[in-house]
Amino acid sequence: MIYFLFLQLIGLLILVHFIEKVYSLLRGKKKEKNVVTLLESDTNNKSSININNFNYNHNNIPQLKARMLAIFKRSLVDPPKELNSPASMDSSTNSMLPNEILHHFMSCDPSNAFSMNFGNDALLAYSPSKKPSVHHGMFCGLDNIYCAFMGGLNNLSQLIKQYRLSKGSNDAMFTIEAYRTLRDRGPYPADQVLKELDGSFAFVIYDDKNGTIFVASDSNGDIGLFWGIAADGSVVISDSKELIKASCAKSFAPFPSGCMFHSGHGLMSYEHPNRKLKAMPRVDSEGIMCGATFLVDSQSRKSIMPRVGSEANWAVWGPQA
Repeated sequence: MIYFLFLQLIGLLILVHFIEKVYSLLRGKKKEKNVVTLLESDTNNKSSININNFNYNHNNIPQLKARMLAIFKRSLVDPPKELNSPASMDSSTNSMLPNEILHHFMSCDPSNAFSMNFGNDALLAYSPSKKPSVHHGMFCGLDNIYCAFMGGLNNLSQLIKQYRLSKGSNDAMFTIEAYRTLRDRGPYPADQVLKELDGSFAFVIYDDKNGTIFVASDSNGDIGLFWGIAADGSVVISDSKELIKASCAKSFAPFPSGCMFHSGHGLMSYEHPNRKLKAMPRVDSEGIMCGATFLVDSQSRKSIMPRVGSEANWAVWGPQA
């Protein structure tokens, strides 16, 4: 009996030694990680799952602090022409194509980042933050409406009661619900809705049903949001200046604080909806024109159209020029 137990012990030691050898060999090999993106179970939805395999070396990839990326083709959105700088053609750094920008974003956090494609027209990617932050971020999708939200609303509880939403709604869920409600049947203009949001925030909404993009940033500019033009003319939006700069060469700028952009109605200030925006050329440290900054033109004024009945919702984009 003792002899039999002794043989079992010897066999166990040999097995442990073999496993250690195999583990040592595997540690020396280059690792390959899978990035699994959000899976949409609705087969009728145009969104698709992407499983990206990246062989990466952290020494060759700059560490971006990007949590959100959105790319929209020109078929969906027509950005301000001043955002596209002619200096990008002569820049030593070429702008990237959408798939290259996505690869760059995903490679910086391959274990957590995910992306969603909506046909060939739109792309959303998000990387949850690993560290607690005052300006948290979140991603949410509901009824073919998707929202990447950065920051926080101080009056979220009040807004949830006002819009009669469930108590468990977070900032991104509220933003989607408010957008959907006002898009379909709300009596308020978009600028008034955004003025009611108290806090530091920036968000991007993509309405896959209508092919609509809606972007907004708080009036203080506490949450950095940037946009630019990719090599194929697509609009790129991210919270990372480094990512936008690397992706769009000289054709990029900060998204103007206190403003909103709608793919069907363009850029406007929700703080001063009766005023037009004026594009001011930006010049970088090399003295080269780099996109444009948009400021409220205090000398201008828009004509105000009355809002009546069910048409007085977000589809009516405030005062008309």
